[in-house]
Amino acid sequence: MSDLIITLQPIVERWGYAAVFTSLLLEDFGVPVPGETMLITATLFAAHGTLRLGPLLLTAWAGAVLGDNIGYGIGRFGGRRLVLRFGRFVFLTPKRLAHVEGFFQRHGGAIVLVARFFEILRQLNGIAAGLARMPWSRFLLFNATGAALWVAFWTLLFFYLGEQAARFSHLFGPATLVVLVLTLAALALRTAIKRRCVSAATSSRCE
Repeated sequence: MSDLIITLQPIVERWGYAAVFTSLLLEDFGVPVPGETMLITATLFAAHGTLRLGPLLLTAWAGAVLGDNIGYGIGRFGGRRLVLRFGRFVFLTPKRLAHVEGFFQRHGGAIVLVARFFEILRQLNGIAAGLARMPWSRFLLFNATGAALWVAFWTLLFFYLGEQAARFSHLFGPATLVVLVLTLAALALRTAIKRRCVSAATSSRCE
């Protein structure tokens, strides 16, 4: 991921919030672009003062919600035949779609809420919801809430870590700094998961 973040830096430098909005919008109806990594890259810029945190949160949320709603419209009004016919252009295979639909049928609105925390589900949950003819108002509620949680989680986490790493930025080059932030994030996530396992008395299943 660190190499990809370094690759995306010039794009964020030039296009700023527009790059985040566009990448998340496209990713969330199946186009294979690195939306999540673009958000993390922009958050590191915000931690250094290049971008502002508030507009970044709002821009990312809007792009994510709009992208999923486009996917919903494709599934709802285009139908399964159209989705599969043109899905190959965005790496949407019948097997991948069936996998997402299976999750959706078992969990309904709950899967829309948490879908964007998981690869593939994040890109295809709107299309699957549309194909299943889930009421749009219900989809919008779960989707907007899930997008807010997802954007807040990644943005606030990497903003904090980026601020901490920025204190030592004079000692490291850009690539080393990115690796440091990602390492800190991995350690923070591992600690949080471990604490949850211990509190639930299920540590033996989480090792």
